Amino acid sequence: MRKILLVEPNYANKYPPIGLMKIATYHRALGDNVRFFKGDLKDLVIQQLYEECLDALIEIDSEINWQLKQADIKKYIKTKKSNLLFDIGTQNSKFEFLLQHRLEDFADIFKKKRYEKKPLYDRIYVTTLFTFYWKITVETIHFCKKLVKNVNELHVGGVLASLLHEELEAETGIKPSQGLLDQPGMLDPNNPIAANLVIDNLPLDYSILDEIDYEYPTRSAYFTFMTKGCTRKCAFCSVPILEPTYKPKIETIDKFNDIKSRFGDQQNLLLMDNNVLASPKFLEIIEDIKSMGFYKGATYVEPNQLDIAIRNLADGYNNRGSLRRTHRLVNALVGRLKKDVAQNYYNLLTEYHVVDFESTTIENLLTLYPLIKDTYEKYRSKSPKMRYVDFNQGTDCRYVTEEIMEKLSEIPIRPLRIAFDYIGLKKQYVSAVRLAAKYGIRELSNYILYNFKDKPEDLWLRLKINIDLCKELDVAIFSFPMKYIPLFGEEAKHRDFTGQHWNKKFVRAIQSILNVTKGIVAPASKGEARSFFEKAFGESLEDFFDILYMPETYIVYRYVFENDLQYTPIWMSEYKSLNVDDLATAQAIIQKNIFTPEAIDTYYPSDEVRHFLRHYTIQRGNIEAGDTGYKKLKNQYDKLIKGDQFINLTLTYDFEDDVAKVSK
Repeated sequence: MRKILLVEPNYANKYPPIGLMKIATYHRALGDNVRFFKGDLKDLVIQQLYEECLDALIEIDSEINWQLKQADIKKYIKTKKSNLLFDIGTQNSKFEFLLQHRLEDFADIFKKKRYEKKPLYDRIYVTTLFTFYWKITVETIHFCKKLVKNVNELHVGGVLASLLHEELEAETGIKPSQGLLDQPGMLDPNNPIAANLVIDNLPLDYSILDEIDYEYPTRSAYFTFMTKGCTRKCAFCSVPILEPTYKPKIETIDKFNDIKSRFGDQQNLLLMDNNVLASPKFLEIIEDIKSMGFYKGATYVEPNQLDIAIRNLADGYNNRGSLRRTHRLVNALVGRLKKDVAQNYYNLLTEYHVVDFESTTIENLLTLYPLIKDTYEKYRSKSPKMRYVDFNQGTDCRYVTEEIMEKLSEIPIRPLRIAFDYIGLKKQYVSAVRLAAKYGIRELSNYILYNFKDKPEDLWLRLKINIDLCKELDVAIFSFPMKYIPLFGEEAKHRDFTGQHWNKKFVRAIQSILNVTKGIVAPASKGEARSFFEKAFGESLEDFFDILYMPETYIVYRYVFENDLQYTPIWMSEYKSLNVDDLATAQAIIQKNIFTPEAIDTYYPSDEVRHFLRHYTIQRGNIEAGDTGYKKLKNQYDKLIKGDQFINLTLTYDFEDDVAKVSK
């Protein structure tokens, strides 16, 4: 039995790693021991050392329940602070000296990195996502090289690995896998079982998601494809490289049933197709979706998740994940219970030591289950919920016909995502939105690509078109401006690329506008005099360009600078009063978005321009704390995101400040 480690780098992302979930299914079919990790890889090492240490402590003195001291033992391994030995309780054993010696040994293994000399894993897989996650991905790969027995068994795949494969190999020494694992025997050609398995066609192993603390925005959903690839060859898109062959229909029903059988029915259906409308079998696809239980008006009642978790625990299916899931489910019910029922239930959890995860064992959970199963079934959530279908990668308006839109209206699609990548699609896009409204599809969404070959005014015009359509058709279109980043070369490795018609300041201005709303441009709600679009982007193109040139702090903290400090009106007055030459000089400096004295001096500005540029030297500081308008808008959008699952699923984290990091 091989030890397999699946790793997703510690960046923030919205979807679980579908490729790793398939690989987990593959290796379980081969009888391998599979582990999934996302987080600080040093914590993984500490967890591994703890598990070995626990066995060693039990061997020395089995009379003490060392598992109850898990947190303290991990802290000691990490820090080797002697005061923790008392908290661990070694003084309570007649084998105190031996216990302390073993603990010190494991702490030394971590501190001196001796674990690198005895790696545990026979094979490691690292998935990769966006190319701008280059740094954290490379760091993750280098760390994983220390954890695998044979570096040739470190497999790296996914989006970044396929697009920047030569650069990644040069940087890490690991030759990455490119494209899909869509042929039998690709990973283990000499294994007779593997020879009959096509990894890309396997159902997903949802249990690995329970092994980690990180929570993806959605869990109760089927993630799958009805088609693969795309018929288009758009220059800004990676799909032709990642999935070069268009497959008009992927058989999904069997995988759907496998997931349902093992993990229970899921509420929603998230389809990752890149161009489903291009399929000549699209009408068949809709019928398949309906046969899976996703028809218009369909509702979902959550199955008894505890029954499912206990069954997987009893079957020995991913003990690590099933144990964590069962523990969470058992304890989560406490909040739904009241008075005596709650007390009696909690007493049972306490009696069987399953309140704290550290003391929870498979045996205790299996013994406890018959005593609480009736209570769990009686009080668990059974409220019917609406089901939704989401073609999350968007639909191609150029393929939309009346027949297709009528067929789409037969499933509970929410939202309908229609691509509006450039202004040249206006006619087809508007026609598609009108057809959606005609057939009762009222919630729509799209990414609005910018910073590519478009001009800034193209972004404003597309957003304005959506706002106008919302008002005219009484629909809700949520726009998500998405900054273009190159697919190849050094510029693909970060988020600093500037398109030919854009500049540093304009890009920063758009990000400043969107930062508070996490990228959402929402339609006006009923009763609002002006939409967020009009407030943030201006009522006209002239207003829009004024905002692009406005100091960043004035953009973000509108209330403070417009009302409290009255700086924005002063800025506007001075900006409009600059003569032609001074205006050109000021704009050239602003576009570079560098306001140090040295940078400004290179333009030999007039005194008027120097005086005007003082507005751009105001730092954010603690402005946010006093900006009630900022807080109000942020609270409004936080509530919107929490209340609308599809908005959460659309977030790309391009506007997040707290990107997770990996330890070196």
